[in-house]
Amino acid sequence: MSQVSDVLRIRADVSELAHVRQFIRDRSRLAGANRQTTDDMVQAVDELVTNSIVHGYKGGQGAIEVEVDIRDPSLIVRLRDRARAFDPTSVAPKDTSVPLSERPAGGMGIHLSREMTDEMTYQRIDGQNETTLVKKFSSEGDGPC
Repeated sequence: MSQVSDVLRIRADVSELAHVRQFIRDRSRLAGANRQTTDDMVQAVDELVTNSIVHGYKGGQGAIEVEVDIRDPSLIVRLRDRARAFDPTSVAPKDTSVPLSERPAGGMGIHLSREMTDEMTYQRIDGQNETTLVKKFSSEGDGPC
């Protein structure tokens, strides 16, 4: 498959997260990605959409757009919102060698999103945050999703 693109628009509400996860799973399946690729992208997207809802919109009203592009051999997800400006790529990497009891709380969602994808980029365009995640995939491995 060369290229497929699809968009999901949700309210900025944690009750919408199940729809986002299913959307990513369905599109990953369409791409023929294996289970590990799918699970990684679902987790990465879930973390960042949750951050947008909880920290960006702070419980207020808003919308989030999740766009999935399938370009062999990559799954590309663009997350867009009009919450306050925030660049997740500017957050310093977590030092996971420090014991949990000594680490400051929070920030693991961005860390997980970075670790589970091959690329994360950010841009602010016309008052809108756009974070792009890229995960190269293979249909080989631990079976289809």
